[in-house]
Amino acid sequence: MTNNSIMRRLRFTFDFNDDKMIDLFRKAGKETTRAEISDWLKRDDHDDFKNLNDQNLAYFLNGFIIENRGKKDGETPVAEKKLTNNTIFRKLKIALNYKDEDILDIYNLVEMRISKHELSAFFRKPDHQHFRLCKDQFLRNFLQGLQLKYASDRMIKEEELEGNEIY
Repeated sequence: MTNNSIMRRLRFTFDFNDDKMIDLFRKAGKETTRAEISDWLKRDDHDDFKNLNDQNLAYFLNGFIIENRGKKDGETPVAEKKLTNNTIFRKLKIALNYKDEDILDIYNLVEMRISKHELSAFFRKPDHQHFRLCKDQFLRNFLQGLQLKYASDRMIKEEELEGNEIY
């Protein structure tokens, strides 16, 4: 998965507008412009597409953590210059305050079966004997499950609101 597609999916899933995206970067210590955000969100074949590097995605994810969990005492977390799927997955787990059971529920939404032991291997240190590399399919399915959970909840609420309008 590309960093750009990860950010696009999270933006859609959590319904972040441009101002919110800029705010998430700012919370993590990175100033961005609406034009930068727009170029990162464009499809890969668009003329104005700009590749989102690992460090900028790390800023975004750190801002997402701060937004959802609050800022820790001390310094703002440093954005990593190199990200792996395991690191991205860990940051999403922290931001959403998910336990293993929550993640397994998300995987169930996309009908992907994974054991608790397999899942915990993604969050181990790379030098641990039971560490497992998080491949794109696991991250993609997790993001798809989040989309099903959060975006469909939002769409249902919007439909309910539209049904209650007074004419």
